[in-house]
Amino acid sequence: MIEKIHSEQIASSAAPLSHGIRAGDYVFISGQIPIRPDGVIVLGDFEEEVRTVLDNVRAVCRAAGGDLSDVCKVNAFLVNAALFDRFNAVYREYFTDPFPARSTVLASLANPDLRVEVEAIAYLPRR
Repeated sequence: MIEKIHSEQIASSAAPLSHGIRAGDYVFISGQIPIRPDGVIVLGDFEEEVRTVLDNVRAVCRAAGGDLSDVCKVNAFLVNAALFDRFNAVYREYFTDPFPARSTVLASLANPDLRVEVEAIAYLPRR
């Protein structure tokens, strides 16, 4: 059974996607961008952009009944390799050892002003 996960802490999108989808014991979290609940996109301070993105990932985890400690896989998309160390510094504020498995990919993002997007998979067995 597939279940839509929606967080009131994330702005709604015109794109045809869900914040997350529960499939069995896993929650697949759509790519999150640095957007606040009021729809304002955070630009300029890269560390604030990353924090906003990871806050959004956490919001979807919480809407599904979990938290970041339940995340087992992260896919991070950066527009520039020079941002890698700065991304990792903020990432360590949100995730601790054992860190989720992770891929980091250099990519152009749909909005040319964005520099980071993160999607994740959380393991949340139904209780």
